[in-house]
Amino acid sequence: MLDWMVWTLPTAVFFICVALLLAGMTVWQLKSPTVPRKGFLPMATTRGDRLFIGLLVAAYINLGFLGLGEQFVDWFGLQDEPSVWISFVLSMGVLVFIMRKG
Repeated sequence: MLDWMVWTLPTAVFFICVALLLAGMTVWQLKSPTVPRKGFLPMATTRGDRLFIGLLVAAYINLGFLGLGEQFVDWFGLQDEPSVWISFVLSMGVLVFIMRKG
């Protein structure tokens, strides 16, 4: 059924992190209901809004990194394409930034 998907370790870690974030946010919302606040995003957002926006940005960062992998080899004179762990760490950093400051 899932033979079409290439389940590499970075892919599995990414989806496990997303599942843990969703579970953690659910528990956090039940313990302490959120109120909208204004950060650097152009609208007042709740924690759930910021998580959704952050996950979208993280997905776009990972997709862009995968799409530009061959270009990185040419641009930076690398031997091989850079590791997807770089995009994973970058996307999780952006997600944390959006959750805290957004």
